[in-house]
Amino acid sequence: MPPSSRLNPRRAALLMLASVALFSLMDAGLKTLSAHYPPFQVAALRGLSSLPIVFAWVVLTTGPTTLLRVRWPLHLLRGVLGIAMMASFVYALKRLPLSTAYSIFFVAPLLITALSVPILGERVGPRRWTAIGIGLLGVLVVLRPTGEGLLVDGKVSLAGIAVLVAAVGYSVSAITVRVIARTDSTQAITFWLLALMALGAGVIALPDWVPLRAQDAWIIGAIGIAGALGQYTITEAFRLGEASLIAPLEYTALVWGVALDLALWGVLPDAITWLGAAIIIASGLYLLRRERVHAEAEHP
Repeated sequence: MPPSSRLNPRRAALLMLASVALFSLMDAGLKTLSAHYPPFQVAALRGLSSLPIVFAWVVLTTGPTTLLRVRWPLHLLRGVLGIAMMASFVYALKRLPLSTAYSIFFVAPLLITALSVPILGERVGPRRWTAIGIGLLGVLVVLRPTGEGLLVDGKVSLAGIAVLVAAVGYSVSAITVRVIARTDSTQAITFWLLALMALGAGVIALPDWVPLRAQDAWIIGAIGIAGALGQYTITEAFRLGEASLIAPLEYTALVWGVALDLALWGVLPDAITWLGAAIIIASGLYLLRRERVHAEAEHP
């Protein structure tokens, strides 16, 4: 946590809101591409499109030599997780509205808290475990499980499962960042995730690679810019603000998801999706409140 003299809550909140908007626009671009290209190819394009911008950031700040002084095993692990996460999420975006995918993905903060126990050795009390359980029930509400398997409006929800896979991958990756950030720079962490995602997903996608359409060039470019700026703004937000205060702003992604769904695809979430999203968000907000109470108790 930065010293109190360096905290700037207002600026941190604005940066967090900007990052959510940028990542939502990036996801809309990924959803558009998913209609024409395989998931692993879209994942590779996501990494490739942001790499030049991130590399320029590295050169202008820490210098390229810092990219070599890293903990390679953990970066390789994050690369594998990034490929699985992005490909799963792109697969889901092709089949689900953004708002539904976001509603399910909001379980990620709960999973991060749960995984911090076995991986980081952190202690999670019964109230927080209860919040995690309620959040998972919210996911079930969105997925509408039946005796015939997981269905969404009568359609097989492999896409819903894919979002859960992406959320788990994101959660494990986030836990890994807590470890790797002790020794490696933010620039190196960001660069190698994108580079390994582009390389790994590209190799997997190569046998079924679809030639890029000229009309998609601007979308790929926009994804690269939005993704790179989104990564920068969210990093700055957490540097300038307390996590317990700015993390809830991630839930504004649902507003963007609904707006983009309506504007680009003419769809809106139904009442059950809203209910499930409300349960997940409420449990996440309670969890963040409990973490803030614990932090204040430990550092009065």
